[in-house]
Amino acid sequence: MPTPIEQDRPKAEPRFTVRFAESAEEIRETQRLRYRIFAGELGAAIDGGEEGIDADPYDAYCRHLTVRDAASGRLVACTRILTDDRAALAGGFYSSNEFDLKMLDALPGRLAEVGRTCVDAEYRNGAVIASLWSGLAEFIVRERFDYLFGCASISLEDGGATAHALLQQIKAKYLAPAWQRVTPLIPLPACDAQPAVKAKFPPLLKAYFSLGGKACGEPYWDRDFNCADVFVLVNVSDLHGRYVRHFLGRERVWDSAEGLSARPPACRN
Repeated sequence: MPTPIEQDRPKAEPRFTVRFAESAEEIRETQRLRYRIFAGELGAAIDGGEEGIDADPYDAYCRHLTVRDAASGRLVACTRILTDDRAALAGGFYSSNEFDLKMLDALPGRLAEVGRTCVDAEYRNGAVIASLWSGLAEFIVRERFDYLFGCASISLEDGGATAHALLQQIKAKYLAPAWQRVTPLIPLPACDAQPAVKAKFPPLLKAYFSLGGKACGEPYWDRDFNCADVFVLVNVSDLHGRYVRHFLGRERVWDSAEGLSARPPACRN
């Protein structure tokens, strides 16, 4: 008996939408989310003013990538991208406040820095992180960047035991070659204590390594955020083989006037 032809089924609406902030108010939303997480949850020493925002001079030069709950429109995650041409106008990359970045001068091609990445506590799941990083991957591939970099933080709430345990793993598996090292302006102090539980990589750091990223040396001791910042460099050519095929195979919608909007899977730095 012949198999009946299945009728076309309507496609499920995306659970999250990904696009760049298009207005000053949308950027303000990202700053409020950042403050709520960095200051409210992590206890970072940030002067948020009466409005409660995390803002700095670099924001004006960055593209702000956002993830929203498609049903409610609620902002659930964000990150900002500082491209090399905009960094020149801003007086340098944000990471130059933490590291000696002379190494970047030797890299050929275009550079982009990612920073201030955060996810709402109620939405910290694989789907949101995948949505954010698929949007980021699409942007840097579309705009033909050669290197992506940023700082991924490890909490020092336990006095640094977890951070140092993870740093040992990083040195064994994810360390960049000597010529791609950077030097922290404030090195992380030594710690002899052992973590109470098995050390796990924070989601952002894990995401960088899944991209093929490499840690570029010792971390910076961020005393305001009480964390160790690991400088990670990603060669975008690695994305084509390992990451882009996975994420960019999904349905995408680009707004040619304003940048990126995406249909991601439904499922601090």
